Amino acid sequence: MKKIIAMLLAVMLVIGLCACTVEQNDGNTVEITLWTYPIGGWGTQATVDALIDGFEAANPGIKVKVEYLTYTDGDDKVNTAIEGGQAPDLIMEGPERLVANWGAKGLMVDLSGMIDATDKSEINTAALNACYTADGKCYEYPLVMTAHCMAINKNVFEAAGAMEHINAETHTWKSVEDFFAAVEKVRVYTDKAVGAVFCGGQGGDQGTRALVTNLKGGTFTNAAHTEYTWNSAENIAALQALKDCAGIEFNPGIVGGDEIKLFYQGTLNMAFCWNIAQQLDPNTAGTGAEKTANGDEILFLAFPSDSTPALQGGIWGFGIFNNGNDEKIEAAKKFIKYMCDSEKTADAVKAANYFAVRNTAEGADLSNVWADNAVMQEYNKLMPMLGDYYQVTTNWAAARTAWWEMLQDVGEGKDIAEVVGQWANTANNK
Repeated sequence: MKKIIAMLLAVMLVIGLCACTVEQNDGNTVEITLWTYPIGGWGTQATVDALIDGFEAANPGIKVKVEYLTYTDGDDKVNTAIEGGQAPDLIMEGPERLVANWGAKGLMVDLSGMIDATDKSEINTAALNACYTADGKCYEYPLVMTAHCMAINKNVFEAAGAMEHINAETHTWKSVEDFFAAVEKVRVYTDKAVGAVFCGGQGGDQGTRALVTNLKGGTFTNAAHTEYTWNSAENIAALQALKDCAGIEFNPGIVGGDEIKLFYQGTLNMAFCWNIAQQLDPNTAGTGAEKTANGDEILFLAFPSDSTPALQGGIWGFGIFNNGNDEKIEAAKKFIKYMCDSEKTADAVKAANYFAVRNTAEGADLSNVWADNAVMQEYNKLMPMLGDYYQVTTNWAAARTAWWEMLQDVGEGKDIAEVVGQWANTANNK
């Protein structure tokens, strides 16, 4: 009888504890969902788990469930979720999606109230401006940024006598004329194409856009981001110069990722689709930073220009879908504050393998986040060259398609001025 009574008491105690636990969770815990594109380590579960654990420990009433997206089908998944009324609470990506797409459609929460005068003084101005719409609404809280660039096989350029055309210390070309002179020397030395204007699709197209616009000082859009301006005389001249260059081929069979592989393998000795992620881990092969497959040294460079290069940038941060739940929205804002503006921001930045968009976060100095990484420190020389972030221009998706189709026409030998004008009109809905 004593044993039976003891067992009943134990069962009642367990039931009571369970009831308390359920009541506590139901009453005090808010679960939010985060969907993240593969932005450096933010696409890796082990890395993100460590960050989430820290956040949940600091905010015991909030739980975060993460789903990892790819650039292959991520947009389809998000759009399907939106149509089904199941959009995530938080999403991590860039302004072209968060601001110019979902934000412009009224699907996101305006975060402008989270950004005060101190934040504005600490965050890179160009990066912050890209997170706002023309009517002053902010649909992305930025975390990290980078500058896209190009790269060369330094060993081959040295052997061809082409390094004299490059300022290796500043990672710049001495001039546009020097760029074409170097390409010709390497072409003669290797007896093959040096670089490729890839145009099989939009993948990596930031490289071809920056190449063309920097060569002759053209622009891709106007400053207000309301019109595409790649049909300028400067850009037409740049495309003509590339088409006339024996060492540069127009290849409609590859996109940026394919070009990177060809460069890494030694088929090409110049890449126009490059950034810090590639410099740290070329071709994501895991065989060591700054080296090709056969061990040659990779030198990253700004695009050739006769003035200060204007590099295409990448900006990534967080946005909140407006799912009509104020409690979850507030929890999501706490998550953003923790990752983007707290003493833990350095960890969130390093997880992305990019550069912080701000110099200080709640008094914590972010300028030395990469002091322990020589490659990142050196690459930081390119960051002051960041140009206008025009990816938030109206009709962006259609414009990207028009750009690579225009490059294909140029490669086929069609009249450059004619096809440039035609496809620019398509981008501008004319």
